[in-house]
Amino acid sequence: MQHERHSGAGVCVGRKFPSIRWRVIRITDEPLLNLADTEELPIGQIGELMVTGPQITREYVTRTEANALAKVHEIGPDGEDIIWHRMGDVGYLDEQERFWFCGRKAHRVETEDGPCFSVCCEAIFNGHPEVNRSALVGVPDKNLPEGKFRPVIIIEPKDSRILQNKARMEYFRKELLELGTASSLTEKIEMILFHPSFPVDIRHNAKIFREKLAVWAEKNI
Repeated sequence: MQHERHSGAGVCVGRKFPSIRWRVIRITDEPLLNLADTEELPIGQIGELMVTGPQITREYVTRTEANALAKVHEIGPDGEDIIWHRMGDVGYLDEQERFWFCGRKAHRVETEDGPCFSVCCEAIFNGHPEVNRSALVGVPDKNLPEGKFRPVIIIEPKDSRILQNKARMEYFRKELLELGTASSLTEKIEMILFHPSFPVDIRHNAKIFREKLAVWAEKNI
């Protein structure tokens, strides 16, 4: 499993509980009112995860504006209104009916060459022994079509002192670019930036504030 993570396959989170139904649908940022409006994707194709079951709430109480983007309706066999919930996660199902997590939908970067998914792309660079963690962000580029972004990988080194040594940092960058070009997932990523310490949620250090990093990256390219 560790090898698969480094190869960019995503993270296997396992199978669903028997009481749950799930499906992977084509990614969209638009509201989906009815299940008939969705397109279910085949095994192995990355899409957006949606689930239904007795554990699923019918609506948000305090975030009513989010209901249109998160809740999808299905007419059940007895005419009942079944609620599906769009999880906001992207990934795919394998032949063993396991879900492979490829990142949050909001963290994907839409490029001219197709979408880049955070968990898959970052795993390639996280395989370098001097990388503490990495973050995929998208930055605007006036030369790109509307809605498309330039993918950038930001690296937090294990030893931040490397950022004070220009020659060492450039060699580090060269090694990372070689890692990137060796994978079809990251071969189009040409920009690598270094950050001494990622902004994170103080409640749990693993949650990176990618939106802040994207703003920082745009200013530092």
